[in-house]
Amino acid sequence: MFMGEFQHTIDVKGRLIVPSKFRDSLGERFVATKGLDNCLFVYPAEEWQQLEQKLKSLPFTRADARAFVRFFFSGATECEIDKQGRILLPANLREYAKLEKDVVVLGVSNRVEIWSSGEWEKYSSKAEATYEEIAEKIVDFDLGI
Repeated sequence: MFMGEFQHTIDVKGRLIVPSKFRDSLGERFVATKGLDNCLFVYPAEEWQQLEQKLKSLPFTRADARAFVRFFFSGATECEIDKQGRILLPANLREYAKLEKDVVVLGVSNRVEIWSSGEWEKYSSKAEATYEEIAEKIVDFDLGI
């Protein structure tokens, strides 16, 4: 399971240091793709395969399903961590997520998300304001808090 928030930078060649805490769980090869909310989603190979199976089951006769699958898979790239603990993020993914220098790497249960620091700040400020309201709508159990 992935959890936590880490501040990092992308170098001029588009390389990002993966938090050491996430490296073992991601494995030798994993997949990065265009996520929702203008961030990148990063999945370990096993999670990616499960997601791929779910997406394959979507009805290809529906235009919205085709559009989502195209978008999601066309942005996907297989990644490997180099000896310095970095991954190379392709230009198309960096452009999509507005990644320039300062980034936030989040652990989100079964995946890692990579955000532009500015975009994460905007998103988290907005979400924080409605956190309790969202929880009331979607959480159907006692968190013990």
